[in-house]
Amino acid sequence: MTIRDLATRLGPTLTPDPRRVIIKLFVPGEDAALTRTRAAALIDRIMLLDEDQTTEMLQETLQRFGNRHHDLEAAFAHHHDLVRHRVPRDVELSLPARLLVGAYFSHEYAVEGAAVCNPSMVPHPDQSGLCPGQLRVAISLRQIGEGHLSSIGFATALLGPGSELAMADRSGTLSVGRRVPTRHRRDLLAAGLCDGAWDNEVTAAVLRSLPERFDDNDFEHGVAQLPADLLTRTSTQPTLEEMRRTMHSDYAVAFPADLPLHRRVLWPSTAAESNGMEDARFVRIVGQDGTPSYRATYTAYDGRHIRSHLIASEDLRHFEITPMRGPAAVNKGMALFPRAVGGRTLALCRSDGETIGLTTLDRNNSWQPPTPLHTPRSDWELIQVGNCGSPIETGFGWLVLTHGVGPMRDYSIGAMLLDLHEPHRVIAELPGTLLTAGATERDGYVPNVVYSCGGLVHDDAVWLPYGASDTRIGFARVPLDTLISAMRPPRKAADPFWLGRSTSS
Repeated sequence: MTIRDLATRLGPTLTPDPRRVIIKLFVPGEDAALTRTRAAALIDRIMLLDEDQTTEMLQETLQRFGNRHHDLEAAFAHHHDLVRHRVPRDVELSLPARLLVGAYFSHEYAVEGAAVCNPSMVPHPDQSGLCPGQLRVAISLRQIGEGHLSSIGFATALLGPGSELAMADRSGTLSVGRRVPTRHRRDLLAAGLCDGAWDNEVTAAVLRSLPERFDDNDFEHGVAQLPADLLTRTSTQPTLEEMRRTMHSDYAVAFPADLPLHRRVLWPSTAAESNGMEDARFVRIVGQDGTPSYRATYTAYDGRHIRSHLIASEDLRHFEITPMRGPAAVNKGMALFPRAVGGRTLALCRSDGETIGLTTLDRNNSWQPPTPLHTPRSDWELIQVGNCGSPIETGFGWLVLTHGVGPMRDYSIGAMLLDLHEPHRVIAELPGTLLTAGATERDGYVPNVVYSCGGLVHDDAVWLPYGASDTRIGFARVPLDTLISAMRPPRKAADPFWLGRSTSS
């Protein structure tokens, strides 16, 4: 038989919804090619309004936009605070005037205005009220809006019984959460400084003064303890600036407990991700004590550089974000194993841009140079290969869903199997594709692409969410034993190129 599109597509699809909007800061003039802020002039004009005009205009704005946003007045107040330095020192604005200033310095942003794609799927934290054979899942989404700016959104669905899949309603106002205090990790700061070749006497002295977990005050106290001979060196201030920049690249965001998952948006919050948070690969982790939690890797993009970052969450409500360090974290597509293997923390990666590799986290929290697992060989993957999410543990081995890029930049999804105890060993491969772009899936924002950031096994079947040409998200399913039966032992390195689409068994 010809092994192609072994997975069966399911009915529901998820398409971009332009009604899903958030509020962003808007400073007139700063969106132009030649920046010339018009903030001061705008505030002057607002101050010329009398109190009745101010109140009436504010109420009209709240009435028009209030049902589209979560706590609109709080957003206006926050944006006023960001530009209040433009208000003359001797002027005390009334509350309506402050909120109206905030309204004029705000605009809506449609997080899915351009595209939605690259989903990953994990068991939802809430499994209450289900029928036998059902599993509630949380689905992460790459949302793309104006300017090709990516953020991370969520959806919820029910899998089962059988092959049934039902998407939950996604309506309601969105929230980007609120920044909450986080305690920095000394080992991650040290790893970041090592990545940037900032190992010198200043960094060593400050790091030695810090506890394992520290806050900004602890850091400044360590700086204050530096000997005068170090403080006067010409390299000291640049070093301290780099330490602060590295330290502040991690942060935490929290959402109200009563805000449903599908209304939460992880929005770029640091310079490293200012041009997008891309392709989150979520995985459910079970600790040694049996406590579940969630981790995700994603690509942070600042407009010039990419880097792998990590999301950690106990409940998909409170999220801690930190950069990943080391040689394996310099490119896209890292995917964590859901548990330690042989006492090691492992991840898949593609640090060379075209090969699936296996990397290990060392004791200094640095991801080490990878061991190659799979290189481009079949016709549908000759440009590059990569993972489609975290390895899935099965009784047969670690199931890795893969992607490959062929002629005309045509993306397809495949699969391979790693040894459970020695995951550097590939024990089987799917000789062909699991899923390719169908006739109705080829056209879109990015044509000829099917791509996933992670599926799961439920009720002895692999469930796969996938983006189709960045125009919609579809779902596919394949019985696990059908997939395993179709796999074959891996080819040897000396084997000739294998045109995997037409291989028969």
